Amino acid sequence: MLPFQLIAVRTMSDKKITDKDRNLFREAMSDVRQLAHKPRVQKSKRRPPPHPLQRHRDEQQVLVDMLSEPLDPSDLETGDELLFSRIGLQHKTLRRLRRGEYSIEAELDLHGHTKLEARQAVVEFLHRCQQQGCRIVRIIHGKGLGSHQKRGVLKQYVNHWLRQRDEVLAFCSALPCHGGTGALYVMLKRQ
Repeated sequence: MLPFQLIAVRTMSDKKITDKDRNLFREAMSDVRQLAHKPRVQKSKRRPPPHPLQRHRDEQQVLVDMLSEPLDPSDLETGDELLFSRIGLQHKTLRRLRRGEYSIEAELDLHGHTKLEARQAVVEFLHRCQQQGCRIVRIIHGKGLGSHQKRGVLKQYVNHWLRQRDEVLAFCSALPCHGGTGALYVMLKRQ
């Protein structure tokens, strides 16, 4: 004997439906009325294209951070020559930048700009250079000899602003033939 018992199951396909069965079904369903049909899934409006909100927030925060003033005036470098490089940049590359061995692909002259105008000009210039794939650029901030304090105010601010920009790998004061301590060679990241 088998450990289980087989049960024969008859399906409707095994049995033909007779006219008597059909009439009996219709009679049983005679007082049934159809329900109003509402679609279960409502058609949604077409989705708007995705908008990178977090990216926009990040870019706005970078602008705020970049345009912020140094917390302490003593944080600003007061020496003549400026030099900055990110960790990981090869010494040979920085040496070549300081010697002016790279060709300058774009230039920004800040002479005559106020601090606010200079900020905006630097932001726009770096953004445009990054988009155009420029690698080495020069920013002329001046020596401040024409200012009432006879010192480079913009030089100090440009130094601070560039250090806050992620796309800036390094910068240093230019050679005398390219503006000396009144200008900077700036190396940008490749996109």
